[in-house]
Amino acid sequence: MYQLNRYNEMKITEVAQLESVKNPHNVDVRKVFEAPDTSAVVITLKPGESLKKHVTPVAVFFYVLEGTGVVETGEERQSVGRDSVVESPAMIAHTWKNESNAVVRILVVKILTTGKGKDTRLR
Repeated sequence: MYQLNRYNEMKITEVAQLESVKNPHNVDVRKVFEAPDTSAVVITLKPGESLKKHVTPVAVFFYVLEGTGVVETGEERQSVGRDSVVESPAMIAHTWKNESNAVVRILVVKILTTGKGKDTRLR
């Protein structure tokens, strides 16, 4: 079983203290959690910024932490605000855009396995 950390203790991470990781979208992305079955990042989109439309080989869900962004999943397009959750199935093209005048922050959680421990990543 995966342990939270090698000391088997709670770990608190201040997202603002993390460095942004290099990414193909050239936006602020901070890796907040990594485990064998799940990974999570916080994406910050400044006004006018967007992600390149891309496909993820695993299921993803997005939780809007701040602001209102536009999400496109497949052929669907929707404006989504704070405290909303968006589910995105594996292998469906998706993107986020900030068409507002304020910052948009999104928690992105990639689900790498099913509840039965089966790896969902495509090989």
